[in-house]
Amino acid sequence: MGVIVNLDVMLAKRKMASNDLAERIGLSQNNVSRIKTGKIKAIRFSTLSAICRELDCKPGDILDYEYDPSDEVDDFEVE
Repeated sequence: MGVIVNLDVMLAKRKMASNDLAERIGLSQNNVSRIKTGKIKAIRFSTLSAICRELDCKPGDILDYEYDPSDEVDDFEVE
């Protein structure tokens, strides 16, 4: 499973619609939806920071990790 995105949980806790969040942080509703559903491969720290600012939370409130042996790779590359 790997990284789990809990953005929908935080939006519900803050009683905020995803389209309101999108408008506040300057992303399209489609991109917020993709983040929310975990259909992304990466997220910019600036985007994560903006989300946390608007939801008054920490990255760990939005992102979680669950070990999955099938996610293991031999080579790890940092860009």
